[in-house]
Amino acid sequence: MKRALGPALKILALRMPAFTIPALAIPALLFAGTMRAADAPVVVTSIKPIHSLVSAIMQGVGEPELIVDGAASPHTYNLKPSNARALQEAKVIFWVGPGLEAFLEKPLQALGRNASIAELDNAPGLVKLPFREGGAFEPHDDGDEHDSASGHEHDKAEATHGAEADHDHDHDHGAFDTHLWLDPMNAKAMATMITTTLVAADPANALTYQGNAKALDDRLDALDTEIKGIVAPVKGKPFIVFHDAYQYFERRYGIRVAGSITVSPETIPGAERVSEIHRKVGELGATCVFAEPQFEPRLVNVVIEGTRAKSGVLDPEAATLKAGSDLYFTLMRGIADSMKDCLSSA
Repeated sequence: MKRALGPALKILALRMPAFTIPALAIPALLFAGTMRAADAPVVVTSIKPIHSLVSAIMQGVGEPELIVDGAASPHTYNLKPSNARALQEAKVIFWVGPGLEAFLEKPLQALGRNASIAELDNAPGLVKLPFREGGAFEPHDDGDEHDSASGHEHDKAEATHGAEADHDHDHDHGAFDTHLWLDPMNAKAMATMITTTLVAADPANALTYQGNAKALDDRLDALDTEIKGIVAPVKGKPFIVFHDAYQYFERRYGIRVAGSITVSPETIPGAERVSEIHRKVGELGATCVFAEPQFEPRLVNVVIEGTRAKSGVLDPEAATLKAGSDLYFTLMRGIADSMKDCLSSA
């Protein structure tokens, strides 16, 4: 049967006209394959956590560009020529705001004139927390007099919401903690503003943006539930952080940050401050002291020397993570896991 069928099929194939693609059609097919990418707006983002949220919402349309890449920190970043070109070409630019990315404030005014610039610290519904001072938290030099006997006076203060905030650029850039993304509910508020901005700039892809935003919203709710479970066993154990970047995470999940080594990660604390925190580790019974990957780890070793505290690493700005749409989830799980691992073993 197989021997008879083989020649028959060969004869049938010879009688059928060959299917060929006309030479003129090939460029058209190639153009169609690249048309979506070509039509995508040029979108620029400042830091990795924001880039991750924007990437998730832009899936299927395009990939946003990232300014502060690799292990760089927005606290110490210097704009590169390639970054300047990206800002000039951008149709949409997303950043947290001048309180975090101070290096971007003037370049945005000079280079981003043709772009829609979304300052995400103005997102409606965003919870903003004031800087902590007193206790084991270093005072902020903001021109105001503060008197606090505890590092947890923020528990008594009401959060400031983005919808009620002053939206002009004359606001006090240092009035609130700018690590806003460390609460998934804030990430949801920023994602809503990101979606609205993209839809206005690129209405042709509105349905894609809105569908992706809904999926992201659901993932953020699931992440929130997951993190609550991870940190639940260590909620009552106090710890010290390198700089006070975690109060949104702390407030959301009921964990206890007892103090910070420095208020400004770009400024190395003096010997007096390090000695003070060393004393506080013993007084507060802090079980862990957390370093950050892009800053001086030897300071943490000095702080815990002679105490029973252990050291760990937290990465609030994703310095060690690869940029992409899943980065935000990896970042938040990483912080939760690091806290649980260090505090459980202390």
